[in-house]
Amino acid sequence: MSSASLRTDKLTRQFGGHTAVNAVSASFHPGELTVIVGPNGAGKTTYFNLISGQLWPSSGHIFKGETEITGFSPSSRAKAGVGRAFQLTNLFPQLSVLENVRLAVQAQHGLGHVIFRTARSFKKLRDEAHAYLEATRLDRVAHLPVTALPHGDQRKLEIALLLALKPDVFMFDEPTAGMSVDEAPVILELIEEIKKDASKTVLLVEHKMDVVRSLADRIIVLHNGELVADGLPDEVIALPIVREIYLGIPAEDAA
Repeated sequence: MSSASLRTDKLTRQFGGHTAVNAVSASFHPGELTVIVGPNGAGKTTYFNLISGQLWPSSGHIFKGETEITGFSPSSRAKAGVGRAFQLTNLFPQLSVLENVRLAVQAQHGLGHVIFRTARSFKKLRDEAHAYLEATRLDRVAHLPVTALPHGDQRKLEIALLLALKPDVFMFDEPTAGMSVDEAPVILELIEEIKKDASKTVLLVEHKMDVVRSLADRIIVLHNGELVADGLPDEVIALPIVREIYLGIPAEDAA
């Protein structure tokens, strides 16, 4: 197997007397999609927040390749190639969908919010942004302001922005949450496309077992902040402890 693109070493986060993530060590590799599952309160989102920099660990370490990024800010982690899809709270809601993606492309090129640019370079940025909108099936709404987008298109825009930043580690926290039956397959197809790139590493928090089975190369299970299982999907799902804590099947019935 290739070297880990992302690794956590005894990662721990405490809130007062409560340990939300307890000494979790795991490695994630290019060409692999890992689904993180567990019951509510298991520590999945806290673990994601620690990796992406929204929370600081109480102890433990995070590595991107051979570089320790434990002390990096979220923006520095993004520049290092760790990308996470978020709800659209950091966008420019009154600007068009295209302009939001164009600004992400501009930032990825290290240009920041440069105002004075040549017409040729501006067109190049817009063309690249259009390509991401086509990839995420958003070209038809490129002219609309973000505020006009329905929920499903907002989630697709998250992925377009993530693609524009060109990470090699993609993180998705329940990407189909709140989506209709018709909308969800499009998001899953987009994640499938990312998964096909053997240079990319994908981490996914998900509750829906049909999604887990269809996408996962590997499953890790968190329970009470601890990693209790890690392996191939069929093997992990069949474990009595997993069926009990995640599926609600008593251990004696699962055995």
